[in-house]
Amino acid sequence: MKARELIGSALKERNGCIGTQVIQEFLNIATRKFKKPLNIKDSKQYLQKVLVPLCEVYPDTELFENGLDIQSATGYSFYDSLIIAAARKGGCGILYSEDLQDERSVYGITIINPFRGL
Repeated sequence: MKARELIGSALKERNGCIGTQVIQEFLNIATRKFKKPLNIKDSKQYLQKVLVPLCEVYPDTELFENGLDIQSATGYSFYDSLIIAAARKGGCGILYSEDLQDERSVYGITIINPFRGL
């Protein structure tokens, strides 16, 4: 599966990062909307083994201000803009997302839908 490959590479090669917004969204979806939702024990285990090691961007005033600027410039929702702002703060050149516009470039970050064509 493509998502597992990307996550595995990011953990093994240390070539990826996430912000806290991604953790919040993932845990919300994983515990409520997966076909088989994760229970709390499994959610905590995934948090510690996968999400925390990848989390390199934490919220601060600058992140929120950048999120607002991105929202104003792009029309993305505030929460999507925070993800882009976190990618920018983390020095990312690529942002993998199935929800944002595939191949769009925002502030030097190229958005790629890893599930395109699957």
